Amino acid sequence: MKNAPREPDTLLPLTPAVFHILLALVDSERHGYGIMQEIVYRTDGKLRMGPGTLYGTIKRMLADGLIEEVGERAEPSADDERRRYYRLSDFGQRVVRAEVQRLTQLIRIAQAKQLLGGPETIGG
Repeated sequence: MKNAPREPDTLLPLTPAVFHILLALVDSERHGYGIMQEIVYRTDGKLRMGPGTLYGTIKRMLADGLIEEVGERAEPSADDERRRYYRLSDFGQRVVRAEVQRLTQLIRIAQAKQLLGGPETIGG
C-alpha cells in the first residue's frame, strides 16, 4: 500500500535553521558553503549558521524529503567535485510556501494589535 502524500502543515512551524535553508534554495541549487553565505547575505550578517548546525539540519531535511541532493552538475569541471549540491524538492517547495503563509498570518495579527504599522509602512 502506498503512503498518502504528507501535508506541509505537519512540519510547521519550521525551525529558523530549516526555514533559512529552504529560503536559500528557493531560487538556486547550492552547496553547503553557498547556503551559509546566502543566509549571511539575506540576513545582513545577523544570522550565521555554523557547519555543524547546517549539515545536521541538511541531513534531517534530506530524510524528511524537503530537499534533495543534485546528482549531476551542469559544469562539473568548474567546481570542486567533493561539493554536494542541494535543491528544494516539490514537497520542500510546498512546505516553505505554507510556512510563509503562516508567518504572513502572524504579521497580520500583529498589525491588527497595532504592534506594527499597517501594510503601507512595511519597507517604507
